[in-house]
Amino acid sequence: MLKITKWEMKQTMSKVALNGSVFRFPDRKQLVNLKTKAMRSGAWFKVLQRIDRVLLDLTIRVVGNIRSATLAKSILALTRKLEDAMKGSFSSRLREIGLPLSQKVSFTAQKLGNISAIDWAFDSSFAVFLAVMHMNRHQA
Repeated sequence: MLKITKWEMKQTMSKVALNGSVFRFPDRKQLVNLKTKAMRSGAWFKVLQRIDRVLLDLTIRVVGNIRSATLAKSILALTRKLEDAMKGSFSSRLREIGLPLSQKVSFTAQKLGNISAIDWAFDSSFAVFLAVMHMNRHQA
């Protein structure tokens, strides 16, 4: 489990205080949303150990608002870990899936006579479209 030092906690709280808002730890609804996103992205089982998953599950079931500093440190560390893992998941899939697919489609279209298809190979929005379509296709 990741550790958050008292200094990091104070830094986080002071940054929020400077913005004029009240610092609040994640509540049940935010934790459920994070868990759902993490499970959908595959980060829930890849990144977290079993004890970490159990801690988050029990926090969701039992605690409405986190008031314990110790629990807050642990939950904050786990949420940071999950968010960092989920940040990179789409960009890595874009590199692994989207760009090669866009190059294949571009090459095929060029062979069929479409001269403007040469631009498709490195069009980032086309690569994103192909990556999303590939990730969302139904696999039976």
